[in-house]
This record gives sequence, structure tokens and C-alpha cells, in this order.
Amino acid sequence: MSTKSPTRSTSRTGTSATRSVPASSALSQNGFSQNGLSQNGLRQCLRVAGGGTLGFIISQLMGWNYGVFFTVFPMFLLGLVPVLNGSIIRQFLSNVSLNVLEVSLVVGLLKHMPVVMTLVVLGLFLLRFNLMAKGPLFLFGANGVLTLSILLHFASYPSVDLSDLLASNLMASVLAVFIAMLMYTLFPDREPRQPPPRGSKSTAQIRHETLIGGITATLSFVVFQVFDLRGSLSAQMATILILFTLGYFGAQVSAAKRAVGTLLGCNLALVMQLALYTQSHHFLLVILLYWLGLMLFAREHILEGGGSGIGFGGLTTMGILFGQSLGPQQDLVYSALYRFSSMSVALIGTLSVMICLHYLLNRWEPTRLPEK
Repeated sequence: MSTKSPTRSTSRTGTSATRSVPASSALSQNGFSQNGLSQNGLRQCLRVAGGGTLGFIISQLMGWNYGVFFTVFPMFLLGLVPVLNGSIIRQFLSNVSLNVLEVSLVVGLLKHMPVVMTLVVLGLFLLRFNLMAKGPLFLFGANGVLTLSILLHFASYPSVDLSDLLASNLMASVLAVFIAMLMYTLFPDREPRQPPPRGSKSTAQIRHETLIGGITATLSFVVFQVFDLRGSLSAQMATILILFTLGYFGAQVSAAKRAVGTLLGCNLALVMQLALYTQSHHFLLVILLYWLGLMLFAREHILEGGGSGIGFGGLTTMGILFGQSLGPQQDLVYSALYRFSSMSVALIGTLSVMICLHYLLNRWEPTRLPEK
């Protein structure tokens, strides 16, 4: 979906599950006990694994394009946010609607002007990270950053059908909400979750987190465009997910955990593919193994306290590999090795940019982080 930083702050208003938290992990409260998973943690595991599996099943049976949207979006909604209410649903769906409009306008009007397009993308990312840094609309901002980075990248290629891409994203998002509602109906929490502690941030800290996130996300977009890396979805997602920590030091820990989770996810997917190689047409067997893999990583995700750590890295890796590379006619071995190697390079590059920005922003009073 964890790293914890002294600069973390959290807020909750009304019935909304909101925060201004690095690693998007503060919402995963009460998921584990001293002896392992609590009842709430076990039920969240079942929701994450069940939701991810159901999205995979529907996308495969319907033969929809961009299957990765249908496998990852339910994990994002059920894994990083352990509650579901009207505020969360509104944030999730309103972001999708806005993403469709933004991508249509940006790509449709500015595709032939890359410099102007890059500046507009920077503005969109800065807006999203500002919302994340302030807290109450963290989910709106986080989902917007992740989805925008993927949609803008793929939409810029002439061979991509923009209407199909946006329609698939919209359909996957709406489906993820219905899947989440079904999972919460089938596996409700046994006990009410306690709200995370409130916190506050200085204006300088909000500026710092906004700039370091927005600039890094924009540079990631530029690099993936310049080097034509359309096959590196895992790497692109990794560069965005570690930015959810809203700071360099949190990103360090998140990147290490993300790398381990991706490696474990790739290895588990390879083992499953070897076991299924000549039997991948037995869809029920595929579903069973996929669900077991998701349960394994969902348990680790909850024990970590949520956030984009080892467990969530393994979850999204399996979702991407199974959503895009399932079947004996496809080389899952190459896909897994390429995804891990490209993600490692992307994480190192992202952290290099972040540490430079961190020290530069700390030299300027209006963006200097408070002393710990």
C-alpha cells in the first residue's frame, strides 16, 4: 500500500479516512496483535486477496485490455485504506473522472508541444502532492498521482487507443469500488478501527513535501517518455509509490522494502508459472494459486502496518505479472527478470533525485524541514 517518520502527521475529519502520512500506512490501524494477525487483520487479508482475485477473474473472463488496472486497483483500495465509507468512495471516483478529463485535454492539446506538456504535468503533480501533504484528501492525491503517471505515459504513444485506455481505467475504477463494497460485506471488521493520532505540519514542511514529490514524479514521467519504456510498468509504479512517504528518508526505507517485495513477487510468480506451464488453461487452478499468493503477501502487508512495503510490493508485482503475462505462450521468466531489474534501476535513480532535492530545499527557509 511501513515506514514511519517523525515528520508524519495524520488527520481525520467526520467519517472520512484521511491523512497526511508518508508511505500511506497510517490508515492500516489495528491489523495485527502481539501474536500475529488480529481478527480485523485477518479479514483485511481476505478482502485484499479476494478483491484482487475477483478483479483478475472478471478481466480474464471478459477479455478486457489493460488487465493490470483490474488486478491492481482493488488491491490499492482495499490494501492501503482499511476502511470504506462515502468519503473514500467519492475521493476515489472523483479522481478517476478528473483523470479522464485531464489526460484527454493534456494529450489531445499538448502532445505536439513536449515542453509545455511537461510543465502542465508538473502543475498537476504539484497539486496532487499538495493535497497529500495537507492530509484530508490524501487518497484523492495519491490515487491521482499513480493513475496520472500511468495514463499520461501510455496515452502519449501514437499506437495506443486513448479511448480504450481511458475507458479501461474508468471501468476498472468503478469495478474496484463495487468489489471493495462486496469484500466489506463478506468480510466486515469484527471491531471498530481506532482513528490514527492527529498531527500538524508547518507551511514550510508542506511546501517541501509538495515540491520534492511533484518534481520527482515529473522527472520520472520525462525519463520514461524519453527512453520509450512502455514495458516498464512495475518500475514506473515503484517510482511513484515510494513518493507516498512524502520525503527522502521515508522513501529510502520504502524503496528497500519495495525492491524486496518485487523480488519475492517475481520469484513466486515464476514458481507458479512453472507449476502451471502446461496447465494454464485450467482457470480454476490458476485462480487458486493466484489467491494463495495474494493471501501470503496480504498477510505480510498487514503485519508491516500497511503502506508500500514488502507485502504491497509483492501484491502489485503479482497483479501486474498475472494481469499482463499469463499463459505458456508468454515468457513470464523474461517479464519477471526485466521488471525486477528495471525497477531496481528506477528506484536508485529516484532516490538520487530525491536526495538532491532534499538538500536543496532544506537550504531555503520557506521549504526547510523543521528540526527533529
